[in-house]
Amino acid sequence: MVDLRNQYLSIKAEIDKGIQEVIDSCAFINGPAVNSFQKDLEQYLGVKYVVPCANGTDALQVAMMALNLKPGDEVITTSFTFIATAEVIALLKLTPVLVDVDPDTFNIDPRAIERAITPKTKAIVPVHLFGQTAPMEEIMELARKHNLFVIEDNCQAIGSDYFFNDGTTKKAGTIGDIGCTSFFPSKNLGCYGDGGAIFTNNDDLAKQMRVVVNHGMTVRYYHDYIGVNSRLDSIQAAILKVKLARLDEYAAKRRSAADFYDNAFKNHPQLKTPARYPKSNHVFHQYTLVTKNVDRKALIEYLASREIPAMIYYPVPLHMQKAYLDPRYKPGDFPVTEHLCETVFSLPMHTELDQEQLAYITQNVLDFLNR
Repeated sequence: MVDLRNQYLSIKAEIDKGIQEVIDSCAFINGPAVNSFQKDLEQYLGVKYVVPCANGTDALQVAMMALNLKPGDEVITTSFTFIATAEVIALLKLTPVLVDVDPDTFNIDPRAIERAITPKTKAIVPVHLFGQTAPMEEIMELARKHNLFVIEDNCQAIGSDYFFNDGTTKKAGTIGDIGCTSFFPSKNLGCYGDGGAIFTNNDDLAKQMRVVVNHGMTVRYYHDYIGVNSRLDSIQAAILKVKLARLDEYAAKRRSAADFYDNAFKNHPQLKTPARYPKSNHVFHQYTLVTKNVDRKALIEYLASREIPAMIYYPVPLHMQKAYLDPRYKPGDFPVTEHLCETVFSLPMHTELDQEQLAYITQNVLDFLNR
């Protein structure tokens, strides 16, 4: 699904130099490389503060801890996402409130959010799924109306822009109170291990999150808050600094690959290509198709037999996961999410795809469908 080796080979000299500099310095934790990458990312995103951390799941957890949410507080998010989005809500003994998504963009539906708001609701966690920003203007209006926090799960859409009605633009993850991202190796901006970061323009939240990620410590060995141990190590920061400089270039390559897929599959009666929300520029973390009257399992097996990987993101909605079963929800409550889980599949999407590979992939998909 991704080709990290060839991507590495194209930037090998810079990556190796950055790693060697960290090793030579022996500043492996919170060293100069972390500070340098942090500043570069703040500048790229146009945000006041970036707080590096150990992974995207920690980023979400730290965000909620910094907002001082209490057990029983309700947090609204989507049922069509990776489990980490709801996992941290449950870990903090908050109450996850799940809602359905838009059938075209797969992102959280603001109308569903509004219907789910109660006096116990404290926050909304929109997920910028598959590389496309959620409808943030509507979500922020709801948040202001009901005095709610907004935590953006931006683990799949770093680099995506959101276009406001007044003509202004902001990067995904910088619109709500806090944005969170993951640097897992397969992400658009990925390191060679685990990593994550939290973004905010709020001075007080930034200060609090820096305390939370460092054991709740305000002064060394003085712990005023309950915190966690969540750090981005210097070697990963050195790698990310090199790749951040190419993030827009990588996004352009992904869009080019998506254009190829779109053209190959357009108007096919059994495939629905990804919609491109006009208020966001898609950075295509995944290229996800919706099938109609297709034996999805057989298709994936057929592609695998031809050395073409394909994945299902996600086969089970959150409200039907065993760990998150809740009497409030039953099969059929989220028809769009459930339909997507039964019909979507994703094709390889990365920066190293060439025309020959794309032609081979698309032709094999079409051969299966047209046989």
